[in-house]
Amino acid sequence: MTDVCSDEEVAERLPAAWEREGDEIVRIYEFDDYLRGVNFAQMVGEIAEAQFHHPELIIRYREVEIRLTTHDAGGITEKDLEMAEVIESEHAV
Repeated sequence: MTDVCSDEEVAERLPAAWEREGDEIVRIYEFDDYLRGVNFAQMVGEIAEAQFHHPELIIRYREVEIRLTTHDAGGITEKDLEMAEVIESEHAV
């Protein structure tokens, strides 16, 4: 089982624009239109499959909300922070 990160670790490593909400880290990405958001969500899904760590994705008209937590650990772990970093790096491309 993976250990839950301390509050300090989460605050230190949380990528810019991501926020902590309880036992989750969250970011809302904005897009010019619906299909760009859907394409982004698909890319996140492919990253999730590769890492075998699956976020909650909420697709709205011009937004995609991503929520990460490690359910079996009961909070935010290294896996969540790493995935947020990967998503950020891919989104910047």
